[in-house]
Parts: sequence; C-alpha cells; structure tokens
Amino acid sequence: MQNKKRRILGVDPGFGIVGYGVIDVYGQTENMITYGAIRTSAHDAIPKRIEKIYDELSKILTEYQPDEAAVEELYFFRNVTTAISVGEARGVILLALEKFGINIYEYTPMEVKLSVTSYGKATKRQVQEMVRVILNMDDIPRPDDAADALAIALCHAHQLL
Repeated sequence: MQNKKRRILGVDPGFGIVGYGVIDVYGQTENMITYGAIRTSAHDAIPKRIEKIYDELSKILTEYQPDEAAVEELYFFRNVTTAISVGEARGVILLALEKFGINIYEYTPMEVKLSVTSYGKATKRQVQEMVRVILNMDDIPRPDDAADALAIALCHAHQLL
C-alpha cells in the first residue's frame, strides 16, 4: 500500500462547524489538496442543518473523490445537548461516506495527537503547528476545525506506513 497514491478525507465532526481536509499520500509523502469547513446556522432547524452537512459533504466527496475517510470519534462532552447534536452530525457524516462507498476509519483525539505530534496530550496549538509543518504550509489552516480535520487525515496516513 505504500507505493500506491491514496486520497484521504479527514473529518472533524461538529454541528455548527464540520472541518474537512483532503490529503494525498504517496509512500511517505503527504500533500494537502484542500481544506475548509461546512458551517450551519444556529437559526436553522436541526433537520435543515443536518441536510446542509449532508449536501455539502456530498459535494466534497464528488469533487475530490477520496479513497478513504478518517473521522474523529466522539469524546466526552460536559454538555449533553452538545453531545447529542454532534452525534447527529456525525451520523449524517458517516451516512454520506457510506453512501459514497468510502472506507471509514475512526480515531480518538488522543490517537490523532499522538500520531501527529508524538505526544498524546499535545495542545491544540502544537497539533496545528505540526499539521502546518508536515504539510509544508505557510500558515496554520483556519478555522481550527479544518486544521483538526487535516490532523485526522494525517493520523490515518501514518497508520498506512
């Protein structure tokens, strides 16, 4: 698998903001293709927000045609309402990936930090800086959710080595 180019979509699930990042991996070389965020309005009804996440992610999948996707697993939330809404968003993300026939891999935040920085308790800033360095970017990707999505994609790429 090392000598085959792989296109990986990283997804940082959220309800207000879903971060995404696409990288190509060939051997030990990782190149950033695109990144960004799907934003939903707090003023819209929940079904409308879920539909937007599905539709926008479907456009990304159609345009960039990733071979596989890495999605961050849910972690403990203090706010139950936040956990439920992020779980709903994550469900529609997994549905879109499945509908497009994309292999899905899931990683915990600690696994992502460990993979990208070699330290499982790295700060958000340390992870973002390593994403910038690894992908040879001039600036840290914004918003934070997009940087997180690229880190998730890199975590998966490192599993392929």
